[in-house]
Amino acid sequence: MLELLAAKLECSLTYLINGVTAEQMQDLELGLGYARLALDNGEVAEARRRYAELLDDGSLAGLASLRQQAEYGYALASEACGDLDEAITVLTRLRESGSDTVTSERVVAVTVALSRCHRERGDLAAAVSVGEDAILGAGRPAWNDDLVELGATLLAAYIVRGDLLRARQFAVELLAAAEMLGTPRSTVAACWNAAVVAELTGRGEEALALAERALAVQSENGEPRNLARLRMAYALLLLRVRPSEAAACRDLMLRGERELAESSAGTVDMARGAVQLAMVEVSLGNAAKAAEYARRGRDMLDERTPGLLVEAQLVLGNALLLLDESDEAAAALAAVEVTLGHSPVSRKAAEGWLTAATALEQLDDGEASVTAYHRALACAGL
Repeated sequence: MLELLAAKLECSLTYLINGVTAEQMQDLELGLGYARLALDNGEVAEARRRYAELLDDGSLAGLASLRQQAEYGYALASEACGDLDEAITVLTRLRESGSDTVTSERVVAVTVALSRCHRERGDLAAAVSVGEDAILGAGRPAWNDDLVELGATLLAAYIVRGDLLRARQFAVELLAAAEMLGTPRSTVAACWNAAVVAELTGRGEEALALAERALAVQSENGEPRNLARLRMAYALLLLRVRPSEAAACRDLMLRGERELAESSAGTVDMARGAVQLAMVEVSLGNAAKAAEYARRGRDMLDERTPGLLVEAQLVLGNALLLLDESDEAAAALAAVEVTLGHSPVSRKAAEGWLTAATALEQLDDGEASVTAYHRALACAGL
């Protein structure tokens, strides 16, 4: 019937079904392809602009699937640009649009991104709630690669929140699910996050074994950006478990940084890499180099990624203390106090306050140091 109508009206079947001509449909699909390519290549600002232009075009109004692709891509690009609030707004709208119009794979992907953005934004309650609703709610689904990845994201939220008992229990469940599936993607996600839990609960060598397994699988099967991120995270883990191997950790970090620069990494990924390199240089006593990396990472960030910004300011403050640049160190620590003062209570906040307290003590600022110690205790529930 539609074909007959199209012939009578002398228009295309595509126009009758979707409200756009075949040529417009081709242009929209091409535009989405270019935007995705920009995002994959790390041109996150360009990707965000392209996705925004597509969403502003009324042609997508009647094309639910293409519009969802554009909104999801725009949210990921916003996250990569550091605009977590905008990413959360779009992802929440996509998640609430219902499973009738969004595929199950896309629902899980949106949930992963939403939980991750909430975690990076510091809203740990929301990060946990989003993940638990999808995995642990009524009608719990069977494990697959997508759900193991979502589980790993939920596990990361438990870790940051400081709920290590729950994290350890859930890590065992994730490892069992990955073992059952036997796929590279599930193995990397489960092993890496289980490694973090093992290290935090005093099982350093077990943590290294799990992380090395994840890195080996990722090296064979993973895409470059995630491989670089995993390599740099492994280097930091190795530094904490075996401090005597700091030089080897720096070599791994530098290799990861090169791989990150050649990948589709966004601004936040590059900033995190610089901050992690600064941490390694501090451990090696290279204060000037550490300060250089820390400034580079800090200057890429703003208040939209408070957790990482605090890490950058803390490592910068410690590097400046080693350089006897007290005034600038005090300024960096003052910025830390402001940011942490607006952060929710969590294990990460407790660590931040503790590090700040120690640095303030070195600056002979006894009153501020005592206050920071009290804030650290409060964040730890003491």
